[in-house]
Amino acid sequence: MPETLHEECGIVAVYQLDQSTAKPVNVAKYIPDILLDIQNRGQLSAGLSSYNPKRDRLLQTHKGLGTVEQAFRLYNSQKYASLMKRYKGTAAIGHVRYATSGEENRDFAQPFERVHGRKWKWFSFCFNGNLANFDVLKQQLIDSEYHITYNTDTEVMMHYINRELIGDNRKSYKDIFGSLSKIFDGAFTIAFLNACGDLVVMRDPLGMKPLCYGIKDNLLIVSSESVVLTRMGVEYQDIEPGTLLIATRKGGYRIERYRKTKKRAHCHFEWVYFANLASSLDRRSVFKARRLMGRLLAEMEDQKYDGNARVVPIPETAKIAGDAFGFKLGIPVIEGLARNRYVGRTFIEGGNRQAVILRKFTPIRELLSGKTVFLVDDSLVRAVTLKTIIEDLRVRGKVKEVHVRIACPPIIAPCFYGISIPTIKELFATQFWQPDQPLEPSKTTLDAMAKELGADSLKFLTIDRLVQAIGFPKDQLCTACINTKYPTPTGTAKYQEQINMIN
Repeated sequence: MPETLHEECGIVAVYQLDQSTAKPVNVAKYIPDILLDIQNRGQLSAGLSSYNPKRDRLLQTHKGLGTVEQAFRLYNSQKYASLMKRYKGTAAIGHVRYATSGEENRDFAQPFERVHGRKWKWFSFCFNGNLANFDVLKQQLIDSEYHITYNTDTEVMMHYINRELIGDNRKSYKDIFGSLSKIFDGAFTIAFLNACGDLVVMRDPLGMKPLCYGIKDNLLIVSSESVVLTRMGVEYQDIEPGTLLIATRKGGYRIERYRKTKKRAHCHFEWVYFANLASSLDRRSVFKARRLMGRLLAEMEDQKYDGNARVVPIPETAKIAGDAFGFKLGIPVIEGLARNRYVGRTFIEGGNRQAVILRKFTPIRELLSGKTVFLVDDSLVRAVTLKTIIEDLRVRGKVKEVHVRIACPPIIAPCFYGISIPTIKELFATQFWQPDQPLEPSKTTLDAMAKELGADSLKFLTIDRLVQAIGFPKDQLCTACINTKYPTPTGTAKYQEQINMIN
């Protein structure tokens, strides 16, 4: 059996309202353009499924490996136009993907389509997130004589959706997805499109992953991030946790609550790293949050420095925090690391990470030689990137000192909800931290960590300051990776399993 694939991705949907009376619009052509806005959420593959009632193949799916540009042949106008003509439709869903483990394979790309003779049982769907109880759900399917081909969350979810559609009586979407929400433990936003032309968009009860929508020119537009709608000049609304957005050919669209939400657990790492800088997630600006992280980090500074000091943010997710850090302290901020924009995000790319990092960042010696550098990064997970950059600053950049400042607390626990934060043993901070120790590292611990990194000093933003920067109460954020408090039972159990294995 291949290695289990868990995924963090981005979903979009475009739907022509009032399809029964209005002239058909090819909404599929909007999907690649919209997906480019959330390319930050995945560079491994991209795809779309479209609905066209005048086509024999009512639902049709295209997907390919690589970036949006590669998957949809945007570099070749004729090939792109041919694709958009072939997948013409009045409703479409789209997806960008990265996987936290496993191989690059087109078969894993989303959306996943399941063909059936009955239109309401023929569907395509894509999702963003991760099922923490994947292993249990998979085994239940195997015990029921299902064959698992790809060993992914997506495949397992497809089978469970299909099970809700079995029989002659059509259930309401509220009942279908309400039932699924009781089965799925984890984080998930789902875009579902069937051969009746019905679109259903779901956000999990905890609201761990972002999701929003807006209306423009009789088109309903849904996206994982608000940057899509902002760029299109559309006022957006967040889809609330525990609700569905349902659009039908004759009935327009509506919002239905499928489950009462007792609590929320928005993923803090979206604001720290993952989301587009221009997005607002549940009305909390990513830009403002990162700027405040940098400012609050500066308020913690006790390192002595002089006019020879410079702040160097690691491009690009740490730039806003670095700028705010330098401004607050009155230290010049310089782009001391030239970034190769043709190399993807190291956090979500596989392969030889060290080689990718050296290719991606080049120290500018003319700006750095002999300087005391405050190197600001957004987070510290495995430390492969940071170690490589610090060494490179010394060797090629000829810096005098490197003081590392992280605009996020130490990552001390894995994520089971989709972000690529690995096992306890793979995390850098856990080499210096034990579960019975305080969450905030002591000076002795920080000194040991700095030495291991090759830095002159190290400091992290505190948990309370991170919460302040994002703007949600602490009990409305998922902070499991920085305080081990998981928002679902499976997350808690899986963490304890890893602790037991270590002990």
